[in-house]
Amino acid sequence: MTTTPPLVDPRVIALAHYAGRALLENVLARHGITFQQSVALRLAALADGPVARERLVEGVTGALKIGASEVHGVLDQLITARLLTPDGAPESASTTSSHLRITDAGRELYTTTSGATAPVTARIYDGIPAQDLAVTGRVLSLITERADAELAALTRWPRPLSGRRNIRPTGSVVGREGGTE
Repeated sequence: MTTTPPLVDPRVIALAHYAGRALLENVLARHGITFQQSVALRLAALADGPVARERLVEGVTGALKIGASEVHGVLDQLITARLLTPDGAPESASTTSSHLRITDAGRELYTTTSGATAPVTARIYDGIPAQDLAVTGRVLSLITERADAELAALTRWPRPLSGRRNIRPTGSVVGREGGTE
């Protein structure tokens, strides 16, 4: 009896994501770094020199769909851990510098964690034809693009959900017909 492969749907994508993320978080935990910190550190490691703090914030918020204030906290944690440092002369002790750069310790940690995950990744992808990976990459990129567009549309305010009440930041309630109560 042959098993028909599942069609790609949100559940299949989520299961693959969480399986891979669990592996990555296991490796990262052994090195004392969180997933969010690793995403920010990767962006700094791949930058050619100092990078604008806001560019790091945008990169992490775009990748993880979390708030900017949370990302600023992650960057502050990386600065405190001396994995990132504010770029600049005398004010380099300040965590509010507009540019950050990865430290030698940060680069070493990034290299170490990347090296630790590379063989695991190779085993996971081993034997999957390049053609299948290319199709999967195209499909997942399109799904990501569309999901990002939907998220952007959903987060524009005000936009009451059909048949539901939304509480505006001011505390007023938007009723079913869109009027306030």
